[in-house]
Amino acid sequence: MSDDGTAPLADGERGLRTTVPRVIQSGGHARAFAAEGARGKLRASDTDRDRVVELLNVAYSEGRLSKDEYDGRLENAFSARTYADLDEIVADLPVARATMVAPVAPVAPVVPVAPVARVNGLAIASLACGLAQFAFGPLATIPAIVLGHMARRQIKRSGEQGAGLALAGLILGWAAVILGILILVLGVAMSVRTGGTMQ
Repeated sequence: MSDDGTAPLADGERGLRTTVPRVIQSGGHARAFAAEGARGKLRASDTDRDRVVELLNVAYSEGRLSKDEYDGRLENAFSARTYADLDEIVADLPVARATMVAPVAPVAPVVPVAPVARVNGLAIASLACGLAQFAFGPLATIPAIVLGHMARRQIKRSGEQGAGLALAGLILGWAAVILGILILVLGVAMSVRTGGTMQ
């Protein structure tokens, strides 16, 4: 046995290799085992704990865990500190083999894109009624005003888009009302004047 812990080979084997390790291991398995051991010591993140909780939820819904087992493992998942702790919680579950907890590489933060707010339907209807006055006369005036007020109220509550459409419908509706009143007043005034002239 040499000083470095290796045994010399027979003379016939010297051309190939002069020493062999005292403990023979398959290189691939040794590296995988070392990597697995190092991974188990890494600290787990909240995302890793959440992934294990999802696995437990699936296993419980499939009837693989009793209520007590589920509650106990859930508590352990939330208090787990390392990947080894998390692996132990799901090691006997069949879903765990394919989705065993693995370290998550840090990724660049994703900038959330605000969803596009939809346009309020009542605002569209208010504008449509306001424009319909030109074709159908005063029949569409009251709906334009009522729908415009309802739309503005809904938009304030829900944050939807369409405030401009509702306002346009209101303006067209009220403009038609004011114009109708002016025409009525002028008509009455002219009829009074005409009646007075005839006397």
